[in-house]
Amino acid sequence: MALAANKVDATEALIAAYPAPEGEGKWASDARARALATLRANGAPVRRDEYWKFTNPARLLEPAKPAAMLTTDEAPVFGDVEKLLVVFVDGILNAELSDDLTMKGVEIETLASAMSKDIHWASDIYGALEANGQNPVSRPMAALNTARATEGLVIRVTGKAAKSIALRYVRTSDAADVMVHTIIKLEKGADVTLLENGPAAARFNSCLEVEISDGAAFHHVRAQGRDHERLAATHMFARLGNESRFKSFTLTVNGALTRNEAVIEFTGDDAFATVSGASAGDGVFHHDDTVFVTHDALNCESRQVFKKVLRNGATGVFQGKILVHSHAQKTDGYQIAQGLLLDDDCTFLAKPELEIYADDVICSHGSTCGAVDKTALFYLTSRGVPKAQAQDMLVLAFMDESIQEIEDEALADDIRGRLAGWMERHRD
Repeated sequence: MALAANKVDATEALIAAYPAPEGEGKWASDARARALATLRANGAPVRRDEYWKFTNPARLLEPAKPAAMLTTDEAPVFGDVEKLLVVFVDGILNAELSDDLTMKGVEIETLASAMSKDIHWASDIYGALEANGQNPVSRPMAALNTARATEGLVIRVTGKAAKSIALRYVRTSDAADVMVHTIIKLEKGADVTLLENGPAAARFNSCLEVEISDGAAFHHVRAQGRDHERLAATHMFARLGNESRFKSFTLTVNGALTRNEAVIEFTGDDAFATVSGASAGDGVFHHDDTVFVTHDALNCESRQVFKKVLRNGATGVFQGKILVHSHAQKTDGYQIAQGLLLDDDCTFLAKPELEIYADDVICSHGSTCGAVDKTALFYLTSRGVPKAQAQDMLVLAFMDESIQEIEDEALADDIRGRLAGWMERHRD
């Protein structure tokens, strides 16, 4: 079916805004060409597209505009965690601010270096997981990233990493328009934690492709920067082997528009995956979590847990789907998305979905929204807790179910502290 003329024009304008990379290996050029063809076939996103009806993509497509940067003396998230630090400044890796990229059991290379080689193990992954995630739902901003991103990392984990790998995104330009693409391959039995934090850009487009081999474990904790006017479209694609584990958590506070997409595919038996997030914002804050989990193997478990706290006209969106194929018996799929509205001007939009073709499964989904429990609030204030603090306590308790999905307690406590600070700063 041919695209409408206005959609063709929007797509070509989007492509033209980013220069085509040069001097890369044939496998890299081929992957970029396939992504570009996919983008042209599906077109740039518009509000009429089914999975964009709750989020207007216009601001992600128009030329990047300057966005004010938040100045704060607050210590960086995950600052006390032992880690191998990799710093991107306005989307470009800064070797001086980064640690030495060597660690036992882990190989780290820049995306540009990997793409320049004629033969590289990343050729089996780069753009492949993203391409697979384009069906049945098109993900045009991810295809754009594969076709044009030149910054990022290529990481191969062969054992248990001695410490976390931390990506810190520093922003110095109020008009930075950034694309980052990172590939991670975990070999059999490997284990690694990836941390991400920072505002990155005025407009940020990131893509993370993770291949998890049999018995491997991948942990991911992300804190998106607090700049009020920033725009972000992030994409995470993961493929799980036998008895593998995938756990990802995202904290989002502030931001004018954030769209986080996660596409998880079970291809090996007895695997486990969880995608979770806590978000809080007010005013023009618009936050969208869109998740698609495909069960294509036996006896696998998936969890989706999202909590959103909204005030002063903020909007929260959740679109989550669990697809269970006919041979994926013994599947256990859980999905919950809840919005807490701190005033009458906020909006919470949810579209939970189950599509099941197997008959021996346990799958559930649910979505609720509402105000702070008045009975609980009265109970706390009647015992001497000031009303503002009492409300903060209830809000933090509401969000804690998603934070509990983080396996590392030190990281979970850091997230709790950040949310408590946000609540205190945004009291009346």
